[in-house]
Amino acid sequence: MFAATGFTFGAYAEYKCIPEGGTIALKPVNMTFEEAAAIPVGGLTALHFLRDKGHIRGRSKVLIYGASGSVGTYAVQLAKYYGAEVTAVCSTPNVELVKSLKADKVIDYTKNDVSREGELYDLIFDAVGKISLSACRKIMKPGGKYISVRRGTAKSREGDLAFLKKLVESGTVKPVIDRLYDLAQIAEAHAYVEQQHKKGNVVVTVK
Repeated sequence: MFAATGFTFGAYAEYKCIPEGGTIALKPVNMTFEEAAAIPVGGLTALHFLRDKGHIRGRSKVLIYGASGSVGTYAVQLAKYYGAEVTAVCSTPNVELVKSLKADKVIDYTKNDVSREGELYDLIFDAVGKISLSACRKIMKPGGKYISVRRGTAKSREGDLAFLKKLVESGTVKPVIDRLYDLAQIAEAHAYVEQQHKKGNVVVTVK
């Protein structure tokens, strides 16, 4: 099994009790427990913002800002699943990773200004909370939409985790793991994440 436990106050532990109606599903058969642990937070967040907030649709042009993080790596893959044309924005060290996720175009923000690329988008998703609506207005199509992880908490629907499980098992979506830390290294894990340069997810293992 794997599950999403939400962001209520808690602690790191080997086991956690979850309500019968909680966000829980059978682990993907082609994933390790470490890989499965990297799915719920980023995957469910990306799904909520793209599908429920952004109302993503096929053939739309989508810009994903912060495409190499936990939410961003899932957002690129889910947007492609929904049939969108995806432009992804990340830094130089992460360009090849994001290309491997099948983004149609990757923009290195350290070298190019996305607002000067001459493209207009139906949907702009800020997956890291670092680009404002005002900065995006000039690259949005008329009637286009801007969504950001800064604007609201992701809420999952019943069956969403099972839906992600099916996408993972079919090879449509894959988790990206940057580093694994033992529970005894939890301080180091937090310190690394707080640098805000991780690729995909950081997973804590309990032996």
